[in-house]
Amino acid sequence: MNHVSRQHSSDPVTLWQICDGKRGHQNQSTGLIEALRRHAPLTVCRVAAPPLMRSLASCLNRKTPWARDLPPPQVAVGAGHATHAVLLTLRRVYRARTIVLMRPSLPLSWFDYCLVPSHDNPPVRDNVIITTGAVNPIQLQSNHDPGHGLILVGGPSRHYRLDPVALLSRIRQLLAGHTRRYWTLSNSPRTPAQLTRELAGLEADGVDVVLWDQCDEGWLAGALARSSDVWVSEDSISMIYEALTAGCRVGLLPLPRKSASRLHRAIDQLQHDRFVCTQDDWTSGAGLPVPPRPLDEANRCARLLLEMGLLTE
Repeated sequence: MNHVSRQHSSDPVTLWQICDGKRGHQNQSTGLIEALRRHAPLTVCRVAAPPLMRSLASCLNRKTPWARDLPPPQVAVGAGHATHAVLLTLRRVYRARTIVLMRPSLPLSWFDYCLVPSHDNPPVRDNVIITTGAVNPIQLQSNHDPGHGLILVGGPSRHYRLDPVALLSRIRQLLAGHTRRYWTLSNSPRTPAQLTRELAGLEADGVDVVLWDQCDEGWLAGALARSSDVWVSEDSISMIYEALTAGCRVGLLPLPRKSASRLHRAIDQLQHDRFVCTQDDWTSGAGLPVPPRPLDEANRCARLLLEMGLLTE
């Protein structure tokens, strides 16, 4: 069996970031890796997850021809079900320490560390770190422009339906209620084409519409850094947590819910804890809440992992 020993504390640790091609999953692992990098030197290799059968074959024969030109990993990080078999392979072949983000479909004990959001109801175990939402790469900002607001629109999903007429009405109400504020409005890949055209038609003096396919990878982080108030359609759970992580005040644009789900529980908990409020609360005069505490899950988890011995023998 190959054995990758831990290096001297001053030497970079070789970490493989296993990617399944989904931007949201990659954002999660990138957020954790960047946080770890702030505490320890890392050499990071981004590796595309091979098909399941190739991963299983590698696990059985202890060979990884799909990554033969890479230095052996000491740590491997992945988010998304397609990364699980790869992580297990790297644990078996290289004795790499594995970190899985989100609740895996396989037993938690098969991974060295599991970072699982509280809304996934994780059990209390020594290798489980419970997070508030998904880890992300956004950093807390302290210089938001009080005159700038951001509106982020998602679309239908497994958990939400879309009422375009009602949603547009709510957005127009926001724009009309803050005539002295400059707004940036953006959509997402899930936003239907007709709604996207309607949103583009809202561009005017004081309202800039930036469509998702016109944005580079760092656009959202920059927009959150500028904006003091952020309104997000309720389906866009990752953007809600990213806005809170940036230190913004966050309001929700409600969408019709489908049958009860874990994401609804997460939204309800954020409302209960006064991290966010709905537009109906805002129109009643309550205003957007100042988050009761910063959300800094990537850095918190990185510190915990180091305390748990991630990079030590």
